[in-house]
Parts: sequence; C-alpha cells; structure tokens
Amino acid sequence: MGAMTVTPLGTGIGWRPEIADAVERMPGIDWVEVVAENVCPGHLPESLLRLRERGVTVVPHGVSLGLGGADRPAAARLTALAERAEALRSPLVTEHIAFVRAGGPLTASAHLEAGHLLPVPRTRDALGVLCEHVRIAQDALPVPLAVENIAALLSWPGEELTEGQFLYELADRTGVRLLIDVANLHTNHVNRGEDPAEALAELPLEALAYVHVAGGFVRDGVWHDSHAHPVTQPVLDVLTDLAARVAPPGVLLERDEDFPAPAELAGELTAIRAAVEKGRAQAGPGAPRARSERDPLPEPPVTESARQRVALAQTALLSALVAGAPVPEGFDRVRLGVQARALAAKRAGVVAKVAPELPEILGPGYRAAFLRYAKGRPMTGGHRRDALDFAAHLLDTGAPADARARREVREWWLDRSGPAPRSRRPAVRLARATRRMVLGR
Repeated sequence: MGAMTVTPLGTGIGWRPEIADAVERMPGIDWVEVVAENVCPGHLPESLLRLRERGVTVVPHGVSLGLGGADRPAAARLTALAERAEALRSPLVTEHIAFVRAGGPLTASAHLEAGHLLPVPRTRDALGVLCEHVRIAQDALPVPLAVENIAALLSWPGEELTEGQFLYELADRTGVRLLIDVANLHTNHVNRGEDPAEALAELPLEALAYVHVAGGFVRDGVWHDSHAHPVTQPVLDVLTDLAARVAPPGVLLERDEDFPAPAELAGELTAIRAAVEKGRAQAGPGAPRARSERDPLPEPPVTESARQRVALAQTALLSALVAGAPVPEGFDRVRLGVQARALAAKRAGVVAKVAPELPEILGPGYRAAFLRYAKGRPMTGGHRRDALDFAAHLLDTGAPADARARREVREWWLDRSGPAPRSRRPAVRLARATRRMVLGR
C-alpha cells in the first residue's frame, strides 16, 4: 500500500439524536460519528453544528452502499455520501464490507432488500467484485474511504480466505483504509470459531483508520451484536490486543438504542481508554508490528461470470432469509433461522423509528402484526416504503380490529401515500391536533 496520511481522531462516540445533549456535555469527546443516511446536508442537526464549530470532528458512517453486493454501487448513493462528507467537513467517510440487497437483472429475479448488513463470502470472486466497488467509491468521494468488518451470525460454505487474509488482500489491492470493529471480531469468535488474535495478526494495521467498540449479548450460544448493551470484557480484551500491535488513530463507542444514563456512557469511554492504555503498555520490542506499506497490487478485471456467481449466491441466501426460499446447500439451517429472525426484528424496529405513529396507534400489538406481515413479504424498497406497505396490508386485511385504530391507520396511510403529505395543509394539521386533544392522545 502506498503511503497514506492518517488522521488522528482520539476518543469518540456515535452521535445519535437521543443522546445529542449528553454528547455535547460529555468531557473528553474528540470526535463523533453519525449515520450518513440519517442526516441531510442542507439541514444538519444543531447539535452537530455546535460540535463541529467547537472543533469536534464529525465522520459520516454509511450503511446502504452495499459495497460487497454483486451490483456496482449506485451513483446517487455515492453522491449523497460525498455531499454529507463535504457538509460535515469530514476528513474521511466509512462504510461496510457487506451486502444489503440482491436479485435484479443479474439473476433475473425480484429485487430484495435485507434491511441490514450481511456478510460477503470470503471467496476470490467476491473479493474481486468488492475491490472494484471500493475503487468506484474511492473515485467518487472527496475524502478517503475506510471500510468496516461486520459481525456475522452465519458462515458461508466453501470460503477460500480467512477474515484477516480477505481484509489484507482488499487493502493491499485498493489502498483502502480499514475501520476495525473489535466487537465484530469477538462476535465472529463466538459465532464462527474465529480467533481474534489470528485475525489481528493477519491484518495490515498500517491501514487502520479507527476502531469501533460496541456491546452485545449471548442467547442460545449465539452472540448478537446489539449495540444496545454494555461493552463486555472480552471485547475490551480484543481492543487491548489491537492496541498492543499498533496505536489506533481513533477509538469510538457505538450505541444505537436502549441508551443508558450519561454517566454510564462516560464510564464505558473510560474503560475503553484504559483498555487502549493497557495495550500500549504491553507493546514492546517483541510485540507484533504493522506490515510495511507497499503499492496496491495489479489484478485482472472482474469477469461478468464471476459477478454473476456472486449475485446468484447472495440472492439465494437473501431469498432464504427474507422470502421463505429453501436454505442454500452448505448453510447451517438453525443458524440461518436465527439470522432470519434477527432480520425480521431489525426490520420491525427500524419501521417503528421511521413511522413512530404506527406503533403508537397499534400499541402492544404492533410487533406481532408487523412480523406477521413481514413473513413471506420481503422488503423491496426502503424502510419508509415498507411502513406504507405494512399500513396498506393492515387495511387490506381489515386490521386492526378496533375501528378507531383502523381509521387512524387509514388516515396515516392517506397522509403519506400521495405526492405531498396532506398534513402540510394548515387546516388538516389543525383538525388532526384537535382530534388528538379530544381523544387524549
């Protein structure tokens, strides 16, 4: 890999609207990371603007490019990510080594959306496709790109490379930087039997952009990377091992829901700093060191047959996960079922966030109703489209049983299904507000 300038970041935390005030008041925060798709360049949250004006670095973290998918990254998505990097004056942007959609022309099948990050097979076909997509993204973005290893609940059959080898080849061929999530290394240790120390030993740590740390939990022998639980000691131990090998330019705590009190978040940041310091204290003359840099290796272009093989494999897996198709040969049926249920739960949770009125209207029955709807009805558009389709399904089936709730679902759907929301009209806004006051809602 050629020489690259590494941006020193320090200690950071994932910025989320729910903890914006706490993040602003928290001492020792050098930088924050924001989900790129959740901010609008022309209407940045005031909290982010204040942080940026104070000199706090803001990094956009994308979740929807699908760089590991068979289709080339969409120009519109790359443009949107570039716009956010420029609006936030970010020194770099990050994305994931994952696929998030499948199907379409390459497989002559229906387009499917996962609604979450899924692992790419560690094969040479998939590596070649990923490298091409990373280069396309690098050319389209105004700042350097770093890509993140993801957590996985299942393993692909017939993999040809370890995670460390796969990431090394990716960085070696493209010069891309790496965002290493130590919680995801621990997840893959529990779920796939992969040794984090072996993965770290194989990584090109000179390409490290920064590190993610997050919490999770074990259920029935499976580690779930929830981002909603405290960081565990085994994850901190992986961070210490990494810090003994190379000084991380930045370390960031991720938390996406079930946010604890600010004091608890501050305590987790203190534990993260301590784990890094412990690792640096262990580093010595005999400690593993980062590999020397070299120029990216040339490679042949990706053939369309290789791209189609990746497309067919990913479509078969996603169809089994979200559309009730047969389990592809070589996959663990039990583990695939765990992943399918996790995707459905994630989908229900995201729809609840983008359309909070629906769980408010349906009450405790929302989750069960959504999971019944989602079974056999894969997501083919974004989550907002999914929310509209869910509401339409409720109305088509005569649900919910309560007449008032059914009327409110209908009004919600009518308000959002047209070219312009009816609620923008002052009279409609006033009528809705008056009705809610009368109903005590």
